[in-house]
Amino acid sequence: MEEKKLLKVGISIGDLNGIGTEIILQTFADKRMFKQCVPIIYGTVQVINEHIKSLGLPDIKINEIEKAEQAKEGVLNVFKCWDDKVSIELGKENKANGRFALDALRGVAADAILNKIDAIVTAPVSKELINTEKEKFVGQTEFFTDACSVSESLMLMNSDNLRVGLVTNHLPVAKVAEAIDTNQIIRKLLTLNQGLVEDFGIERPKIAVLALNPHAGDGGLIGKEEKDVIDPAIKEAKNEGVMAVGPFPADAFFGTGNYQKYDAVLAMYHDQGLIPFKALAFGSGTNVTLGLPIVRTSPDHGPAFDIAGKNMAEASSFRKAIFNAVDIAKHRAAYKEMHKNPIKRNGVEEMKQTQRDDKY
Repeated sequence: MEEKKLLKVGISIGDLNGIGTEIILQTFADKRMFKQCVPIIYGTVQVINEHIKSLGLPDIKINEIEKAEQAKEGVLNVFKCWDDKVSIELGKENKANGRFALDALRGVAADAILNKIDAIVTAPVSKELINTEKEKFVGQTEFFTDACSVSESLMLMNSDNLRVGLVTNHLPVAKVAEAIDTNQIIRKLLTLNQGLVEDFGIERPKIAVLALNPHAGDGGLIGKEEKDVIDPAIKEAKNEGVMAVGPFPADAFFGTGNYQKYDAVLAMYHDQGLIPFKALAFGSGTNVTLGLPIVRTSPDHGPAFDIAGKNMAEASSFRKAIFNAVDIAKHRAAYKEMHKNPIKRNGVEEMKQTQRDDKY
C-alpha cells in the first residue's frame, strides 16, 4: 500500500516582536509534530534564528526554501518572504514590523489559493500595527475573506466541548444592532452548517442561536430584533435544512450549560461569543475561518507583547490549531470525494432533499 504523504501546512510568522515565533518553535521542538504535517513558516531564517538565540531554545533543523514545492518532511521549512534584515526587540510594539507580518500573510494566502499548500495556521498579529492609511487591516478573518474573493465567511471559535460562530466580527458595539439583518443571519447559519458538515464531519449539526438583547428582548419590551430579525432568520434557515434553534438569552444559555446540547452556537457579536468561549476554553481553543475555499486556523490569543521574550508563552492553542488544520483539510477532502457523484432524485441531491423533508 502506498504511504500517504503528510499535508503541507503553511504558517504565517505573525508579529515579529510578539510570541508568535516562540510558540511555533516550542511546538516543533517536539519532534513528534513533524509526523503530523510538513510545516512551512512564511518569514525568514534570520528571524527564526534570532528567536532561537534570544529565547535559548533548542536548535531545530531548518530548510530555507523559495517555493512550497521545495518543502521537506521532518524539518522546519522556512519560506523566504522578504530580503530585509529585521531588528527583533521582543515585547516592543514596532509599527515598522507590521508590514513583515502582512507580507507573511500575503505569501501564505497566495500559496494556499494556488493549492501549493494544504492548510494555513496563522500566528498572532497586531491589527493596529499592520493597519495604515494605505492598508486597512481589521483582522485576519477579513484578510483571508478578501484574499479568497468570497462574499461570506464565518469566524468560529472551536474547542473540544464548545464551538461559537459570530454574525459580526470586529465591529464597534455601537454599530452591532444596525449591522444585523435577517438575510445576514441566514447566510451565517448556512455557512456555519456547511462548515460543521464538511470541515468537522458532523452529519446533522444542531445550532443554537443567541438573542441580541437581554432576556431575548422580553417580548419586545427591551428590543424587537429577536421578533423582527432573528426569528424570521431561524425559520428560513430551517426551510433550508439547517437545524437551528433559538433565540436564547445569552447569559442563561451559558450559565445553565445549555450550550452542551448543541454542536455550535451562533452569537450576534464578538464579545457575546468570545467572553464565554474564553472563560470556558481559553488556551485549548482555536479560531477557524469557515466558508473559504482554503483551510485556515489560528490560536485563540493575540501576540501578547507583555510576555514576549520571557519564556512564559504557552503553545497549547497553537499546537491545537495545527491539529485542527490537518483534521479539517482531511475532512474536507473526504467530503469532496464522497460527493463527487451524488445520487440524484428529480434533479436534487438525495441528501439535500432528505434534509428539506425533515421537520424540526
